[in-house]
Amino acid sequence: MTEMQPVWVVIPAAGVGARMQADRPKQYLHLAGRTVLEHSLGCFAHHPMVRGMVLAVSMDDAYWPELELHSSVPLHCVPGGETRAQSVHNALHFLDALTQLEAVDPWVLVHDAARPCVRREDIDLLLTSLHDDPVGGLLAVPVCDTMKRANDDGRVAHTEPRAGLWHALTPQMFRLNLLHSSLQHALEQGVLVTDESSAIEWAGYLPRLIEGNADNIKITRPEDLALAEFYLQQREAAL
Repeated sequence: MTEMQPVWVVIPAAGVGARMQADRPKQYLHLAGRTVLEHSLGCFAHHPMVRGMVLAVSMDDAYWPELELHSSVPLHCVPGGETRAQSVHNALHFLDALTQLEAVDPWVLVHDAARPCVRREDIDLLLTSLHDDPVGGLLAVPVCDTMKRANDDGRVAHTEPRAGLWHALTPQMFRLNLLHSSLQHALEQGVLVTDESSAIEWAGYLPRLIEGNADNIKITRPEDLALAEFYLQQREAAL
């Protein structure tokens, strides 16, 4: 078994979060005394295995410069793209230039800016489970609900068997060179890339699923903020 090496963290944060119907991008909404993005960055800012973070933000982002961040690791900013995949690609391109003279192909964890509730133990589980994996993988939870496939009229076409179905979460962990090349080729071919795993899958690899906790929610709708605040408060009370 190879020794675990420090990892880089990439956080795409250039989205606008239109479904939140808020006056600002969802990553800058307030949650338990801080912004959503500050919580998400804080999950990695003092982790002993994190070498540094790369944040992709919009070029006209008026909120990012106002944040007061406290991090034990270097934090780099790169321009975000029109899509999440393009923002991640920009961050990986930066990391590729930054680490090109190193002998080791580093691991990269890509995490959604709007997932402020990922647990430290889930991050640690991902790192220990995948540090010598030939492909990499992602946090995920098995599907528990009944899944329906809709037709064009918004009616149920059929019920999808849920055996073997998982909800993909983040972080997602892959080697820099493999992820960079896979994502670049997918974007060049016009492939729909909704997460890093889909780019790796398109390249012909089989990422490993690591079961995490279901409270690692993504802030998408207004009601998600209240749920995320509840989870964070429960953890604070348990300390």
